[in-house]
Amino acid sequence: MGDYKLVALDMDGTLLNEQSEISRENAEWIQKALDAGVIVIFSTGRGFRSALPYAEQLKLDTPMITVNGSEIWHRPHVLHKRTHLSPVYVQRLHELALKHEEPWFWAYSTDDIYNKEKWITPAGDYDAHHWLKFGYYTEDDSIREQLLAEVQSWDALEITNSSPSNLELNPKGVSKATAIRELCGLLNIGLSEVIAVGDSLNDIAAIREAGLGVAMGNAQDAVKEAANFVTLTNDEHGVAEVIRRFVLKG
Repeated sequence: MGDYKLVALDMDGTLLNEQSEISRENAEWIQKALDAGVIVIFSTGRGFRSALPYAEQLKLDTPMITVNGSEIWHRPHVLHKRTHLSPVYVQRLHELALKHEEPWFWAYSTDDIYNKEKWITPAGDYDAHHWLKFGYYTEDDSIREQLLAEVQSWDALEITNSSPSNLELNPKGVSKATAIRELCGLLNIGLSEVIAVGDSLNDIAAIREAGLGVAMGNAQDAVKEAANFVTLTNDEHGVAEVIRRFVLKG
């Protein structure tokens, strides 16, 4: 067995294939890692409810990082820490989306996911919700760059993405990396003993900080450049390859 005690896996574009499924190969190697005493966790931009069925499928009773680090769970259903996104910024982000008209947008609260088609009622009652993350989606590069420039000018939010066509906004200082660091403290594990695997900009800080940072074969170029190793794609069971090669040295 290798020197790694914790494997933090992004979900979409990483653990999950293009059909949003966990392949048999990935499931088998995750089970082998668990059997060897390695902690395998999800580190995802998804909300808890969206990630939970996959944790249940793998029978994971391990910590979870959801909403890009805004929520940290001791194990499924047992919350350790939650960081809220100020309703002041949700209002500004929402108004910016409406100003540009074209982009699709969504926002996670602790009780629901709202989006362009289904927004809060009444529409301006931002203070009535406990917010976690806001996102924009547009395939128009020019509009996305304008959104990015505006949000960057505020210098108040953590800006990443989970695909080249979107922007994801979390509270300043909240990321998968900060969440992994927090969990390492709880579990008495050093960051050098962590493998972080991902494909998008919301994974890049964790990939840089982990003992071994792994980019998927389908990852964005900036993620590959930040990584120590580039594995196979999410359709080629890249997670299984990481566990086989670096965790179990099989």
